[in-house]
Amino acid sequence: MTATRRTWWRTGLGLVFTVLMLFPVYWMINVSFTRDQDMRKSPPYWFPVHGTLEGYRAVLEQQGPYLATSLVVGLGTVALTLMIAAPAAYSLAKLRPRGGGVLSFVLLIAQMIPGVIMAMGFYAIYLSTGVLNTVPGLIVADSTLAVPFAVLILTAFMSGIPEELMHAARVDGAGALRTFWSVVLPVSRNSVITVSLFTFLWAWSDFVFASTLDQGGGHQPITLGIYHYIGNNNQQWNAIMATAVVASIPATVLLVIAQRYVAAGVTAGAVKD
Repeated sequence: MTATRRTWWRTGLGLVFTVLMLFPVYWMINVSFTRDQDMRKSPPYWFPVHGTLEGYRAVLEQQGPYLATSLVVGLGTVALTLMIAAPAAYSLAKLRPRGGGVLSFVLLIAQMIPGVIMAMGFYAIYLSTGVLNTVPGLIVADSTLAVPFAVLILTAFMSGIPEELMHAARVDGAGALRTFWSVVLPVSRNSVITVSLFTFLWAWSDFVFASTLDQGGGHQPITLGIYHYIGNNNQQWNAIMATAVVASIPATVLLVIAQRYVAAGVTAGAVKD
């Protein structure tokens, strides 16, 4: 009986904390369906009694280009990050080059650099090279945050791949590149999906690099779209909240679909035989 009561107590406490944490998300969705004339009603409607889709119509009409740009930046960042991080992790984990430990330490230190400092450095470089306010510039900048994390995660996983697989590939005549492509990458699927997911989420939600490197560009991500939208439509809260809801859908869908791969990829390499 004591164990049962303790379990119910913990479950109830967990539910309370879950409700508190998810309430802002619910309120965002509720406001996105609320009419303008009901926005300042006291007490407020806890449910969209007189629901409207005007906010979502405004999003589809005005925020489409921003969403498309964020999608391109996110997918481009994932592709560039994997092109750099996967071979680097394979080299550190299996080829063990000289100075690999120092490189791993440098990658760890790189994650401690504030994004604002990196953004100012990129601004000076992009201004002199003519790639300021461009989508490729944003992709490169976002990749600098994702590559160190990706290398560390992939290295931890690839270090746990049995050497027997590598030896069998060499016996069959596969070189280092063929072994990486045909053996290591397929086995590392969970960690690759984990890295891809986190990279996409970072690029999708980036505001520091976007506001610094693409403030006046013709193709701006959704974070800047929401920022400008708040400034231009500070009375249309249903449209603002609808924009936030639409912007959160891709991240939510990806997390739901890939959650089991993420759990496997994050814990990979944590336990050694």
